[in-house]
Amino acid sequence: MHAPPPVLAGPVTGRVSGEREILTGTEFLARVHSAARGLRAAGACAGGRVAVDVHADAPTRLCWFLGADLLGAATLLVEPAWADRERAAVLDDARPDVLVDGIPRSSSRPVTPQGTGETPFYLATTSGSSGRPRVLIRSRRSWQDSFRAFDLGVTPGGESVLVPGPLSSSLFLFAALHALHEGHDVRLLERWSATEAARACRRHTVIHLVPAMLAALLAVLERRPRLRAECTVHTVVCGGARVDDELRDRLTRILPGCALVEYYGSAEHSLVALRRDRAPLRPVDGVELDVRDGDRSVPAGTAGLLWVRSPLAFDGYLDAGAVRSPAEGGFFSVGDRAVCHGDGTLTVLGRAGATVTSGAKVIAAEEVEAVLRGVDGVADVVVSATPHPRFGALLTAVVETAPDTRPRLGALRARTRAELEPGKRPRRWLATAALPRTAAGKPARARVTEQLRAGTLVAEVLS
Repeated sequence: MHAPPPVLAGPVTGRVSGEREILTGTEFLARVHSAARGLRAAGACAGGRVAVDVHADAPTRLCWFLGADLLGAATLLVEPAWADRERAAVLDDARPDVLVDGIPRSSSRPVTPQGTGETPFYLATTSGSSGRPRVLIRSRRSWQDSFRAFDLGVTPGGESVLVPGPLSSSLFLFAALHALHEGHDVRLLERWSATEAARACRRHTVIHLVPAMLAALLAVLERRPRLRAECTVHTVVCGGARVDDELRDRLTRILPGCALVEYYGSAEHSLVALRRDRAPLRPVDGVELDVRDGDRSVPAGTAGLLWVRSPLAFDGYLDAGAVRSPAEGGFFSVGDRAVCHGDGTLTVLGRAGATVTSGAKVIAAEEVEAVLRGVDGVADVVVSATPHPRFGALLTAVVETAPDTRPRLGALRARTRAELEPGKRPRRWLATAALPRTAAGKPARARVTEQLRAGTLVAEVLS
């Protein structure tokens, strides 16, 4: 009898599938135990660290991850798309004892699970959207409690969950493990493709996405009425960034009756707040919020820097192998700006670091981006700055164009005139077929800014 990985805190009853095969829960567990035996033979043990750096399919990477959990070891899933410099820096911070670069051998002998709820099991990395990924360490209990708080409003054991992003992203790894914890079937896509995801939506009922992925998926369903008619998804789960009203309306129009569960969190905090459809974001049980201006809390309804205290939070960052604990007192900020309202609900405004200085004005990039995403032909957009000898920087909109419709410059300018004050309107407009993205599918803001500064961004002037 193969015991389940401790982080799942229960049996694996759902099926796990990739591109090549479908595994029953029993078959999947047998492979997880085989991976554990291989890791133990390589020197992995309770309290150790493992890095999975193998170009294998997603189910195999998941087996290595959960095999390490059986042994009580914490695992880093290396992202294949990282540049050599990023990969080297992440591995230097993680300092793994064992580096996995192969396929687990078959073995029928079970492994006895090791460790407790406080045992570190995951070496997560930040998304890298605003800079180099950082490595952090997380206990089993932090995700076990997060699973219980992550109420999607669906019946346990009855769904087929589509996870269309890489497991190296904590967002998609959490989606896969939560689905297994709830007894659902899990389908793992090897790489993000809006077209492949739309095809897969004919066979699955729940899908996990970031907003940019949702926009791309809806664009495919809009262009291909047959795929839209055959779509069986009844719940879209969205995290990683705010879902703006335009995108929410598109989902309602294209897939009427489909529920949208949006959540706010971070690699550091795990789950912070949830909302369903058009209800406001509400903190999950046990999570405390404090909005501050400097070191002073601000009144309800006032914008400021969001600080969170949570039992679901991480244990600290890894720096050259050493754990650097977050600030004492329990409250910790990842740099997001927000408003806490008098009724306890939350509005997240975006990352404080996602600001652009043009002239003498500091502009919140995400505010401008939210306005532009509603224009026809805009698949996604990043607002950044282009160096300028007189003004220091010109506010620049880099627009990822939709496959079938190119946005009109006049329409973009008209929208900004209608909704933004003059100082917040882009002065330079660029178009690109595809924005640089993180492994999780979010626009790689730091890379766009760097390429604009260096003049290497693949884009053309929008006219």
